[in-house]
Amino acid sequence: MRSVALSPQAREAALEAMASTELDVLVVGGGVVGAGAALDAATRGLTVGLVEARDFASGTSSRSSKLIHGGLRYLEMLDFRLVAEALSERGLLIEKLAPHLIRPVPFLYPLKHRGWERFYAGAGVALYDVLARVSGHSAGLPLHRHLTRGGARKIVPSLRKDALVGALQYYDAQVDDARHTMFIARTAAAYGAHVATRSRVVGLLREGERVTGAEVHDLESGRTFKVHAKQVINATGVWTDDTQSMVGERGQFKVRASKGIHLVVPRDRIQGSSGLILRTEKSVLFVIPWGRHWIIGTTDTDWDLDKAHPAASAADIDYLLDHVNEVLEQPLTHADVEGVYAGLRPLLSGESDATSKLSREHAVAHTAPGLVVVAGGKYTTYRIMAKDAVDAAVHALDAKVPPSVTEKVPLLGAEGFTALKNSRYVLAARYGVHEARIAHLLTRYGSLIHEVLDLVAADPSLGEELAGAPDYLRAEAVYAASHEGARHLEDVLARRTRISIETFDRGIGCVDEVAALLAPVLGWSEDQVAREVEHYRKRVDAERESQKMPDDETADSARMGAPEVVPLR
Repeated sequence: MRSVALSPQAREAALEAMASTELDVLVVGGGVVGAGAALDAATRGLTVGLVEARDFASGTSSRSSKLIHGGLRYLEMLDFRLVAEALSERGLLIEKLAPHLIRPVPFLYPLKHRGWERFYAGAGVALYDVLARVSGHSAGLPLHRHLTRGGARKIVPSLRKDALVGALQYYDAQVDDARHTMFIARTAAAYGAHVATRSRVVGLLREGERVTGAEVHDLESGRTFKVHAKQVINATGVWTDDTQSMVGERGQFKVRASKGIHLVVPRDRIQGSSGLILRTEKSVLFVIPWGRHWIIGTTDTDWDLDKAHPAASAADIDYLLDHVNEVLEQPLTHADVEGVYAGLRPLLSGESDATSKLSREHAVAHTAPGLVVVAGGKYTTYRIMAKDAVDAAVHALDAKVPPSVTEKVPLLGAEGFTALKNSRYVLAARYGVHEARIAHLLTRYGSLIHEVLDLVAADPSLGEELAGAPDYLRAEAVYAASHEGARHLEDVLARRTRISIETFDRGIGCVDEVAALLAPVLGWSEDQVAREVEHYRKRVDAERESQKMPDDETADSARMGAPEVVPLR
């Protein structure tokens, strides 16, 4: 499969193509489900457009727990079908679709009670393993095992002795969700989809009762144009109800937003070679290894304030620190927190008042002729959600359309990944880059690593580390703009890389350098560079201020102190 660069020029070409022809399918929303729907439709041979008001994964899909998992806690809810489906997708992603982006990760589940808890929890984890193997996509992950207290503390020495009597260890997988979503969109483009970010749908076109496309506002140029399509798929997550209101329909289901926050702390603050899963009074809490860091999360609370920038309050941060400190010998403090991020889960509304008990099932419906809505679900099952949405759209098309093939379509970067991983020493010698750096780049780009390293070969200065963010090369910032659709500083620092949550200064130390690297690719003037830097600094200041606030309302007000880099109008 040929690699397609999501360059500024490609974006312009995509907008022109969407404006000049009637599409089979227009997908609204550039999160994981929308990107997945664009890929599914494109690989069936349909003409496809994908528009996103901000950046790929700028909403929920960049702010998850970054796990690809079956959802162990859903077994306790007796939702066996959802768990089995998610485990099958987990294995498929590791084995075939995205082995370069998704990798296994072990978890310890500390036991606090003797006898009955080991039997109860052990039976659940055993069933988890069985469902994975029955799916046919077990991905070769090790089976769970039982540990004594001493055995568990050898794996995670930071565990307090009185916090457990023993433990279970099992495996799941993790992903850089924002990069994965971008790769899906980029793969869709490689199969012919027209893809454009910073393109907001401001209205839906109608002929009588039928939806026939959308009015799209290009936020970068200011122009507005019409995109005609036989079917429109609304994949806007927590914005589903807002998009639905454009046709004056209430829809057949409602989406409720649940806020989850995560903390990022340095790896040396918790000694251990395995993640942790801890039970709380409301749900579960994960401590997840993340490179040279740990991710700790998550909360699960109702949210009805600004959807674009959900804010983490001091109360949220204290909640996570208090719970994780119950099992750690050396407690974490606010000073240990490098980064904080908050996201909203799009849950289908139900009768329960507690968001933690709402369904993670998804729903698809033709809410109006020509308009398909997909909502709910969980990150791991994005491909199934996308398939179901496109199936619904295809059902209304006159032409005979092939069934979904995404189960057999690897993402860009997957093909040849294992061979390159085995020959990383050769790559290191060829490009003069340390083998550890090559290994890291492979987990971010897969077999597209050559495109990044070719930039270094052409300009050796791009092989240097970013000042203040040594985990990333200067070339990666350039590549984000030239190939990965990044349009602004925030896109690079918060989603193409994770500098905004992996450094104590939230990326301020490298903001000028990155802006200078992006400027020639994106055609920025000196004034534009200054505006980008100023906006990012204000974003960081607003986030820091919001995290000092005592509750959601005051945190939201503080976070709104930094406007969008491109106003959504």
